Amino acid sequence: MSTEPTSQRPSSLTDLYISFTLLALQGFGGVLAIVQRELVERKRWLTSEEFVEDWAVAQILPGPNVVNLSMMIGHRHFGLPGAMTALAGMLSIPLLLVLVLAVIYAQFAQYPSVVGALRGMSAVTAGLIIATALKLVPALKNNPMGKYVALAFSAVCFVGIALFRLPLAYVLLVLGSLAFTLVYRRLK
Repeated sequence: MSTEPTSQRPSSLTDLYISFTLLALQGFGGVLAIVQRELVERKRWLTSEEFVEDWAVAQILPGPNVVNLSMMIGHRHFGLPGAMTALAGMLSIPLLLVLVLAVIYAQFAQYPSVVGALRGMSAVTAGLIIATALKLVPALKNNPMGKYVALAFSAVCFVGIALFRLPLAYVLLVLGSLAFTLVYRRLK
């Protein structure tokens, strides 16, 4: 994974629209792994560190994470027209496909094979998210908290939400406050 400054950028609004449309069309139930591979490794619009930082901001903003990220990237390169173009790329064609799939699903939802296929897709999505998280661990070496402390925060977050079933908002509020305080003190 590259840690050098990004040297490439979208060549035009059309490039931005097509790139984010293709990203949106590749994902079903989550596109984090695909977005990271495309934007960092393939297109090199972001470094791994920039991706982690932008992804963190995109997660705390209201709305879908990847849509927030696309708008941030579009705005960074082309201002408001870029943000709106990236948003259109993420939503236009996928919206039409979802509407068509909803009509089809309504016709076949009662079949066990359809239910099984959707369960299988959710397992694949979970695997992609885990693989992406493992891929992004090296980017934590530049994190002010340090790699192991950041991983410990991630583990505590997982345990709190997945095992103890604590509300996400409370876990993020507590852990976010602790992480903020720790980073603030280290950067001071």
